[in-house]
Amino acid sequence: MEYQYPIDYTWSTDEIVDVIHFYECIEKAYEKGIDRDLLLQAYRRFKEVVPGKAQEKTLFNEFEEVSGYVPYQAVKEIKQTGSGERIKVVPKRPKR
Repeated sequence: MEYQYPIDYTWSTDEIVDVIHFYECIEKAYEKGIDRDLLLQAYRRFKEVVPGKAQEKTLFNEFEEVSGYVPYQAVKEIKQTGSGERIKVVPKRPKR
């Protein structure tokens, strides 16, 4: 994709890499599907870097704005899917 991921420049290089990895996992969840456990692992690391709900919501909204993908939907699928299963997020149709 050709857009800039929302990041906080106060994070370390490793933290930035881990958050970008999480965003890439969200993209995979929408585009071709991803192993649930891989997405869960990426989300847990994301939460170590971004522990606060307010910052998480802000980053999720910024990512959705630039990519069109809704991270919340993919994270919600983790809770509804069993270990070892594959997650494929189907975008919700916009309301008319």
